[in-house]
Amino acid sequence: MQERQKDRARYFRELAQTSEKYFIPYLSGFFRPGHGMNVLEIGCGEGGNLLPLARMGCTVTGVDLAVGKIDNARTFFAEAGAEGTFIASDIFQVKELEAAFDLIICHDVLEHIGDKRRFMADLKKYLRPGGLVFMAFPAWQMPFGGHQQICRSRVLSRLPFFHLLPKPLYRFMLKAGGEEDFRIRELMEIKDTRLPIELFERLVRQEQIEIVDRRLWFINPHYEVKFGLRPRLLWPLISKVPYVRDFFSTSCFYMLKLPS
Repeated sequence: MQERQKDRARYFRELAQTSEKYFIPYLSGFFRPGHGMNVLEIGCGEGGNLLPLARMGCTVTGVDLAVGKIDNARTFFAEAGAEGTFIASDIFQVKELEAAFDLIICHDVLEHIGDKRRFMADLKKYLRPGGLVFMAFPAWQMPFGGHQQICRSRVLSRLPFFHLLPKPLYRFMLKAGGEEDFRIRELMEIKDTRLPIELFERLVRQEQIEIVDRRLWFINPHYEVKFGLRPRLLWPLISKVPYVRDFFSTSCFYMLKLPS
């Protein structure tokens, strides 16, 4: 497992840096974040993405299934002198939310969800009229689309593309690499809920959701703080080729407008 996966305070700071430098400028192309704006992040983790928005005056709310991550979010926000509301709940069961948000953020979340169609349909329950959704996810076929960076094995956590192996062989490699049963289950679940670009866009069409903007990244903006790599968009020609583009898209940004 890479060290940043263990050091959650560091991971929080890194996400906040990426959010401030790349997510917010992207979002600012569609509206101006600031006072009076309500922002919801689903699958917020420790809340790093929300910190810069809170500092800009937005009212931020984060929901995550992991109680420990929500506890960390409250602690990290308090230490940063920022305000935010954090709810430990399954988004399918949460009861505290209303249609009060101008923006919903789903960053590296949808690829973990089994019932994607229900998830997308439910988003409109939380949006104000005219609100937008910022959706970002790694294409399944990209080198680390299986989230193998969470492996405890230093070799497996740095081994690209092996998540694309047939399930029996993938499971065998994880077990042979010394991964614990709970980690193998988590990685196999991600393989089951994988999200290629084509599946996502088909789902969007089925739900009559408008794609306001799409931006495919060859080098994920978050890789700058993680690995010192300069972010780079995928070449326009490749971005138009279905299935081929999935192997090169380390992050996919979408701005979505839901049907009223």
